[in-house]
Order: sequence, then structure tokens, then C-alpha cells
Amino acid sequence: MPLLSEKDTKYLRRTFEEQLKDPVRILVFVDDPDECEYCDVTRQVLEELSNIDGKIQLSVHHVKKDPELVKIHRVEMTPAILLLDMNGQDTGIRFYGIPSGHEFSSLIQDIIAVSNNKPLFFNETQIAQIKSIESPVRIRVFVTPTCPYCPKAVLMAHSAALLNRNIVAEMIEANEFPELSMKYGVSSVPHTVVNDVREFVGAYPEGAFVQELLRAVRKN
Repeated sequence: MPLLSEKDTKYLRRTFEEQLKDPVRILVFVDDPDECEYCDVTRQVLEELSNIDGKIQLSVHHVKKDPELVKIHRVEMTPAILLLDMNGQDTGIRFYGIPSGHEFSSLIQDIIAVSNNKPLFFNETQIAQIKSIESPVRIRVFVTPTCPYCPKAVLMAHSAALLNRNIVAEMIEANEFPELSMKYGVSSVPHTVVNDVREFVGAYPEGAFVQELLRAVRKN
């Protein structure tokens, strides 16, 4: 049974026809059902999306059967969704957990952003500041599907990754990974962690977000 309604499929087909420029490669990493409750439904969602438009190029990989690819992309949990550009370059954009609820819109907007190589946020000054970062940065944004403020935080982090290949930005569905959420004391979302040295709660404005990135880099 399809997960996307006929109405949603028609809307997405029209949106993709109008807004997708270059192909986007999507890698989905899954595990056995007894190890990963949401892997099958995550794979199905992405398969349905890829069937809507040929520019969305999907490949599904089982973590136990493709350990080399897991190592190359440093995949740590499942389900995992990675976005690559038309040349197969990893954008650093990650979804850990099913992108359901409000986060489904984050996935759609990310696909469009990667296809157009155009971040959704930041002015010229902020873009220059993000591009100036020369050391590795890992941004983790903990979310829940019902949080209306979470997509902004996720998309801002993903926009930073799209601008600078030193940055990896991860959406983490907090309820699917309770041990990790507990480790970082996640009680409200969005909860953002940068390089394990800076943490903040809420969807920050662009300027404040960039300053947090720069502070994390300096602290390292």
C-alpha cells in the first residue's frame, strides 16, 4: 500500500518538474527489521519519491552487506538517508530516522536545494563565514515529527553542509535514538549540538546560528 497519497504524489510531481534542475543521488542505509524498526517504511518512502521524478536517483544499501560504503560515508545508525550531488559528491546532508511529519518537508526542500546547488538560508556575509571554516564540523539536530520549529533548524544545518564540505549536518529523530538523546540531555527540540562543544535549543536566526558554528570551531 502506498505511503504517499495520490494528492501528495501529484503535488510533488508538479513541484519536482518545476524546481529540480540537476539529478540528486540518495543513498538509504537499512538494517534487518529486528534491528531497525523504521528501515522498511523509510525505504518505501524514498522509493515512492524516486518513482515520481527520474532526477531523484535512489540506491538502497544494507549496512551488513555493504560495510565498505558504510565506512566511506561514516554511517553510524539506521535508517540513514544521505544526499549526494549530480557528480556523486557527498553533500554532508544526513537524516537519521524516518523523515516523517514536519521533517518530510525538510527532505523535499533538501532535495530541491541539492538539485539547484542553492542553500535555503544565509546572506552573502554569512555564506562567506561558513565557507571560511577549514576544520571538520559535525552538526547534530535532534527533532521530533510533531515539532513545527524543527525543520528550520534542520534546513539551516543542512544548508551549511551544502556550502562547505567540511561540515556534516545530521537530522536525528530523537525518539528513534533514545540513548543518543539521553546522552545529550535532549528534553526540548530542536536541540542542536555542534562538535560536542556547543549546544543550543530552538530554531536560531541565521546570524546566531553562524556565530555558534564559528564559536564551536574556535573552541576546538
